[in-house]
Amino acid sequence: MSGSSMPISVDPVAVVTTECITVTSSMRKHARWAHSSVAAILGGGGPSKVYESDPSVISNQRSDPAGAKGNSKVDKSSTGSSALDGDHALANRWGLRGKKGKSMQDNPLMSAFTRLRSDLKSCKDIQRFDTPALLHPFLQVIRSSSTSAPITSLALIAITKFFAYNIINRDSPRLPVAMQLLSAAITHCRFEASDTAADEIVLLRILKLMEGVLSRPEGELLGDDSVCEMMETGLSMCCQNRLSEVLRRSAEMAMVNMCQVIFMRLSHIEEAPPSSNPLEQKQLDESVSNFKMDPSVDGDTVASQHPSTLGWDTTLPGNDRLSGETSPEPTTNGHEESVPLDPREELAEVRPYGLPSIRELFRVLIDLLDPHNRQHTDTMRIMALRIIDVALEVAGPSIARHPSLAVLAEDDLCRHLFQLVRSENMAILNGSLRVAGTLLSTCRPVLKLQQELYLSYLVACLHPRVEIPREPGIDPSLYEGVPQAPKLVKPPPSQSNSGRSTPVPVKDRQKLGMEGGSRKPEAREAMVESIGVLARIPSFMVELFVNYDCEVDRGDLCEDVIGLLSRNAFPDSATWSTTNVPPLCLDALLGYVQFIADRLNDKPKYDAFPDREQLRRQRKKKNIIVRGTAKFNEDPKAGIAHLASHGVIENPDDPATVALFLKGTSRVSKKILGEYISKRSNEQLLEAFVDLFDFSGKSVVEALRDLLGSFRLPGEAPLIERIVTVFSEKYVSKANPEGVADRDALFVLTYGIIMLNTDLYNPNVKSQNRMTCADFARNLRGVNGGSDFASDFLQDIYDSIKQNEIILPDEHENKHAFEYAWKELLIKSASTKNLVICGTNIYDAEMFEATWKPVVATLSYVFMSASDDAVYSRVVMGFDQCAQIAAKYGLTEALDRIIYCLASIGTLATDTPPNTNLNTEVQAGRRKVMVSELAVKFGRDFRAQLAAVVLFRVLAGNEHVVRKSWPYVIRILNNLFINSLIPPFSGKFNADLEVPSIPLQPPSQVVERDGRGETGLLSAFTSYLSSYAADEPPEPSDEELDNTLCTIDCIAACGIADVLENMKSLPLPSLVSLVTSLLSELPEESTPAVIVVKPERPTSMPTASRVSSGKLDHSGPSYKPGMVYTLELATILALRDEGTVEALGEDLAASLQSILRDASSVHPLVISRVVYYVMNLLRLSYERPFMRIPVILHGISSFDQDILEHSALPVLGGLSRCINGAGSLRNEIIISPDFWSILQRLHLHGQSAPMVFQLLQGIIDSAPPTITADNYESAISLANDFANAGSVGSIEERRRDTIVRRPRAGKQEKISENYTVTRGIKAINIIYQMTGRVPSLIQQSHLEKNEAWAAYWSPIFQSLTLQCINPCRDIRHHAISTLQRTLLSLELASKDHKEWTAIFEEVLFPLILRLLKPEIYHSDPVGMSETRVQAATVVCKIFLRFLDQLPNPDRMLDLWLKILDILDRMMNSGQGDSLEEAIPESLKNILLVMADGGYLAPSSQDPSKEKIWAETRKRLERFLPTLFAELFPEVLKPLQGSSDVVSGQPPTDATKDVDPTEEDHEEIPSGSPTILKEDIQPTSPSDVD
Repeated sequence: MSGSSMPISVDPVAVVTTECITVTSSMRKHARWAHSSVAAILGGGGPSKVYESDPSVISNQRSDPAGAKGNSKVDKSSTGSSALDGDHALANRWGLRGKKGKSMQDNPLMSAFTRLRSDLKSCKDIQRFDTPALLHPFLQVIRSSSTSAPITSLALIAITKFFAYNIINRDSPRLPVAMQLLSAAITHCRFEASDTAADEIVLLRILKLMEGVLSRPEGELLGDDSVCEMMETGLSMCCQNRLSEVLRRSAEMAMVNMCQVIFMRLSHIEEAPPSSNPLEQKQLDESVSNFKMDPSVDGDTVASQHPSTLGWDTTLPGNDRLSGETSPEPTTNGHEESVPLDPREELAEVRPYGLPSIRELFRVLIDLLDPHNRQHTDTMRIMALRIIDVALEVAGPSIARHPSLAVLAEDDLCRHLFQLVRSENMAILNGSLRVAGTLLSTCRPVLKLQQELYLSYLVACLHPRVEIPREPGIDPSLYEGVPQAPKLVKPPPSQSNSGRSTPVPVKDRQKLGMEGGSRKPEAREAMVESIGVLARIPSFMVELFVNYDCEVDRGDLCEDVIGLLSRNAFPDSATWSTTNVPPLCLDALLGYVQFIADRLNDKPKYDAFPDREQLRRQRKKKNIIVRGTAKFNEDPKAGIAHLASHGVIENPDDPATVALFLKGTSRVSKKILGEYISKRSNEQLLEAFVDLFDFSGKSVVEALRDLLGSFRLPGEAPLIERIVTVFSEKYVSKANPEGVADRDALFVLTYGIIMLNTDLYNPNVKSQNRMTCADFARNLRGVNGGSDFASDFLQDIYDSIKQNEIILPDEHENKHAFEYAWKELLIKSASTKNLVICGTNIYDAEMFEATWKPVVATLSYVFMSASDDAVYSRVVMGFDQCAQIAAKYGLTEALDRIIYCLASIGTLATDTPPNTNLNTEVQAGRRKVMVSELAVKFGRDFRAQLAAVVLFRVLAGNEHVVRKSWPYVIRILNNLFINSLIPPFSGKFNADLEVPSIPLQPPSQVVERDGRGETGLLSAFTSYLSSYAADEPPEPSDEELDNTLCTIDCIAACGIADVLENMKSLPLPSLVSLVTSLLSELPEESTPAVIVVKPERPTSMPTASRVSSGKLDHSGPSYKPGMVYTLELATILALRDEGTVEALGEDLAASLQSILRDASSVHPLVISRVVYYVMNLLRLSYERPFMRIPVILHGISSFDQDILEHSALPVLGGLSRCINGAGSLRNEIIISPDFWSILQRLHLHGQSAPMVFQLLQGIIDSAPPTITADNYESAISLANDFANAGSVGSIEERRRDTIVRRPRAGKQEKISENYTVTRGIKAINIIYQMTGRVPSLIQQSHLEKNEAWAAYWSPIFQSLTLQCINPCRDIRHHAISTLQRTLLSLELASKDHKEWTAIFEEVLFPLILRLLKPEIYHSDPVGMSETRVQAATVVCKIFLRFLDQLPNPDRMLDLWLKILDILDRMMNSGQGDSLEEAIPESLKNILLVMADGGYLAPSSQDPSKEKIWAETRKRLERFLPTLFAELFPEVLKPLQGSSDVVSGQPPTDATKDVDPTEEDHEEIPSGSPTILKEDIQPTSPSDVD
């Protein structure tokens, strides 16, 4: 009923008067009140003796005098009275008398209404009218057993209307008294039974009135006794089967509403602290115990069974029922019935109802649940469960807060509930599960052990013991980690015949036999829903983890519940439950993950919560104990040793320490424990174990129960005897029992008790043969110190055993076992701390670490087996949240497992790379699409696409947590790359490497689709036939193209580029893991690491440049772009910074060098890429011990020529970067013979020659100088090779010569630059530039002078003289010019005659002789003459230089004569006239210089020069007979006549002196360039053009 007032338009006084008339009118129609007085009709002044004559209106002797104060607002007219004789006179005057001559005014019911109407006449404000007086006549009708159901119903309607119209409200006078009177009346209602329907209408109205009164603010004024009576009445209506179903249901609904109001009051009741005064506390306890409710469950009345505390109760024998049969008419003289309270009197002050009535109501409701009370039907229990559920929903925490209520919840409520959940009645089961869930949801802080028992039972019932079935297409490794059985605290039962070791077959969707017993599928579903209710509490799983999993003596409830949900989320669980169970479990599991994810960013709360480190230590200790007790159950000694080794048992040799542990743990097998401690070798342990029990004040049976409850009694007699002996000693010493003579007597008595227990409960013994008390006493006759035990003593023992078996609770399932276990639980609860409510996220990391495996396994399995989009969505979110949690808390193993599962589902991380031979490139406009087997297959698989997207979504941002799952990511990237689904590394990503993009294998074919729309069957067939005829794969179909496009879109959505960028910024430990995984994906080395020693100077390659066809050799090793992709990624990451180089450089170097050593088995393109990476690694880590420059260079130089040429660009590029870098690296590379070997082998390669030359030029030009004694000769040799290569320019020169000799026709051809010739010319400059280093090298060498000159000058001269005969004219001329500058350079200036002799003997003379050879001449017939002239000129100039430097002129004759002989041969070579002109001029200049310098003079002038003068004249006359005379005419005139005689030749015969060994050659006209003195001035290498 609503507590709000209803607006009325009628005068409230008129409403009350009308209700009075309505009731009395109905009463007058009844035979009993057929004649009424005038006063009853007119409502005149009441009779003066109305209250005296009414037996219900005498003064209450329990009235509190303090109540006389009344209410100041009470209207005086409501308590006024008329003259006593007025009514009698008026009645006599009208002659109104009853049938028997009695006036109807004497009837108390009618006279009460008369009195009220009379009082209302003078009432102006109904709000000030006395409330008890207002209700009094109506309450009289309700309580009267002489009224009929319709009349009672009218009275109830009237009162209900008074409250509804707010006529009675919180401000009404004396309202508390009126509420107590009202409660007493409606709970003790009496009326004559008539029509069943009418009777039940009265009950319905009573229910509605009670519900309305309690729900209104006025209901708060009710006392505890009133509330108890009202609840007792309501429960009686609910429980009586004789009432209709509708009425009972209505009563139940009303009770639910009223209990809701009552229990909500708990939140306003403060917990009363225990009184310090024992007397006051005792009185308080007695007052609480005074309120007793005893609802009628099988009687014929629903009225309260207790006398009303407010007066008259019509407690008539036999037929008194609230809706009962006809009752005798009550007497009116007041002597046969108790009288009610006078409404005019004040009642004792009544405190508003509170904890006493609420506790009594709670107790009664709980008592209705007792499964062993046969008076209570299942219907009553279901009703009680519904009411209790509402009470817990509205006041659960308050119940836990009040000790008197918490005790009821902890003991009776939980005990009854946990037995009801075993019921096969689905209504009972559903109700009990719901209440249990609500109870634990609201009161779990005080129900720690109870919650463990409840959840353990559900886990035992629901966890299947069968393996997960293999599903086709699902890798079993995906669901590894789902537990096959729960981690229960207690070991399995010891009895082999318990029936639990043999599985029961699955029948009718029944589950396999389990510890919890087989349950119906519907029951399993209800249990799963109950767990789901608890799991939806955000902190519930955390609380399980902290309060159970982290406590040594508790079970791993969190892990068990998660394992249960995971296992039952698999579809096969529907075979023993219902199809709803898997989704219910999956939802609970995902909710668990959701709650953790929601708390990720919450601020940690540490206050008032257990220390995390302490919990970690406890879990560690718990795991040790679990392993140790498992070992104990197999081998006790090994188990104790294991526990002792880990410090759990401090001293394994101390029996007391071992006994304390064995008694305190519940994880050891009680059978094994009993056998172990009863062995002869363990007597001290047995004594210490029994000594732990406190037997003081306990009977022998109780003590024996305690002892045998801790282990199972062995079956062998000697072991039992040993146990009984120790027990007897300890019990006698501690308990000192009366009536027992000594311990021997107790020993026999104990044996007798054990035999009695076995005889009474052995199922093989017939009932008529079981031991009686007399038999028991007979067996113990004379053993008590020679006398008998007292008969009463033995009778008590016999009765105790007969009523309650001594049992081992773990091995029994009957009522006594449960009661015993419950008793033990309550004992433990007293010393157990309350459950900690964990509204924090500080334990989430440890909890998720302990539970992620079954969660991830379940998500993977469901992902693979689901087909519904909603399921996909939830699972994807679950994966994402698990990854976030793992990343947040650094759970690498969890994230690795998630990535593995997603990679497996995504099908992209295959161990074997997909086939790319049939890859086809489709060009549609500007877009190119590579159709591959992988792209088509992946595009068809929506599940795989979704898994791939989730995988990279999970990976992005969490790369730093990943460790062991990188190989799967790497395989995915490789497979995508080789199928052109992801691009090569961008320039930004691999900018440090300066390496071009990784090339892919060319597609098998390229198909152009111009959008013509020819997509019919005929076009497809035509395409297939044409491809077949051409021996090519058929063109991709439209479906394959669409699948490929789907794949491309999916990969684009993965955001792989972001993942790659994140990889570069990973912290070092994560990067080490990634790079290690990358390197592990490389193929193993197929050849041993052997260094092959090659010649220091490799043989020269052919002069012709090698032309590469650019085609791949299909007969050689295959190209694996995926391998290159992996290597390049590893290199990029390893070379990120100094830290990564330090940590990863060695592994990377080993992998790269192993590939280089196996170069012959690897595709050249791979080798070229590896060289890139090696050279970059060398550049950045050359100072590291693992990076040995000689080894790397030797490995490269060991390549076959074709491999080296294929790798030329990366090799040279890398060397160039290294040389341009640090000085120490540059120096170590440049001095390596392998370095020069590489350059020498590549200088002819078309693409690499410029780079080689640039390297050489850079080395020569570097400052400080890098040319040392170690590389001097190599550098000159390489420059010489470049000059040699320039010989190809002769071909172009001859072609130009031919064109020049022809008549000019048309436009002259433009001469293009020949870069090879240009490099040759520059190479000669380099050689000349090297002369600048010779002096310092000679100085540093500490060699002898001759040796040093040969070591450093000879290579230069050899190279230059070699180039002086180069077929290329430009190079040749430049070489001679350079040779001249070199010989004239300051560096060569010397006073040593031997050096000058060597210059002519080893350089110039051999050069002239080579130039004179015909084959040299014919290499360039046009230009060779000029070269000879230049050579002759050089000889002459150098000789002049020699003369200038000659310290001792006497030693020049031999050299001068050799020069004349050489010039003679050149003049007479017959290969051109240029020499005939040039040589005489040169000789003229020399002779003049010699004459001027005093080196040449006639004997007349200098007798010492006679020989040289004569020999010179003699040699010249052979080939230039007139030259001497032209130069020295004055000297020769006196000798003109005798000259011919001296010469022996005719003076006119100018014969030619020709070497007889020389062949005749045609004469070549001679030219005569003039050699001036200034032409022989010394030069330096810096003068080179």
